[in-house]
Amino acid sequence: MTTQLVTPTSNAAPAQRRIEGIYQAPGLHWVGDGFRVAGYFSAIPDAVRKLSPFLLLDYNPPYDYSPTDRPRGVGVHPHRGFETVTIAWDGSVAHHDSAGGGGVIGPGDVQWMTAASGVLHKEYHEREFSERGGIFHMAQLWVNLPRAHKMGPPRYQPLTASQMGQVELPRGAGQVRVIAGEYLGVRGPALTYSPVHVYDARLHEQGAASFDLPAGYTVAVLVMEGDLTLAGAAVKQGDFVIFEREAGAILAEARAEAHLLVLAGEPIDEPVVQYGPFVMNTREEILQAFADYNRGAFGTLED
Repeated sequence: MTTQLVTPTSNAAPAQRRIEGIYQAPGLHWVGDGFRVAGYFSAIPDAVRKLSPFLLLDYNPPYDYSPTDRPRGVGVHPHRGFETVTIAWDGSVAHHDSAGGGGVIGPGDVQWMTAASGVLHKEYHEREFSERGGIFHMAQLWVNLPRAHKMGPPRYQPLTASQMGQVELPRGAGQVRVIAGEYLGVRGPALTYSPVHVYDARLHEQGAASFDLPAGYTVAVLVMEGDLTLAGAAVKQGDFVIFEREAGAILAEARAEAHLLVLAGEPIDEPVVQYGPFVMNTREEILQAFADYNRGAFGTLED
């Protein structure tokens, strides 16, 4: 883990990015029997264009699962053309896929699966966690792949808490964990196919942090906990804030303990055609994905 203490170099306040909109999830729904999630993108008009390269955000707020001897989760299903990123804060989840990737992640860990040309995979609560039960708190993000990489080989990155870049903010304001991309010179461990930044930020009461991403980038913030001011607007737990693609920093100022997921990336300026678990550039490529899946080209995986 790379840790850096940041010292402010100027008292001048940077220009602020404007907020495009503040959205709330339409409600909670179940994915399989193990993931009780808020699907934010379904509440946002033209979300795929507005949030490129991100395709989906399913947020599983803290939920107390009772013990069971049958792990809950989602059975075998296919993907092609994008990546799934699962971020764990509480609980443990297991993953297996037909390309040989697999593992278990717990608090602070991330699994970054590149489906690319196609995999079958399954994800479920890790057995020991299932047997004892407890709080489960996670998010899954879908990240699009550029056309040049959609039919590349699948890849699985198990990213542990100890690998994350970590920035200690000045004056004890809080910490920023860097999962992907870079924050104030500290890099995260994830390998990406287009420029993507994913930060897990915690601010103490009266703490502040500034996020200055390149002009033209998509930038969004999920408020998982807290009461704070973000780019001058009052936001609260459960809000998903999207910013304009313009130059300027985003200042977060916490009025109470706050926990934020910050997403940023360079938009992929290509057509997006999505049908369920397949995300390609044309309808013909979607039809080919179904044909390939039906003939067994995605491999095999026991449910």
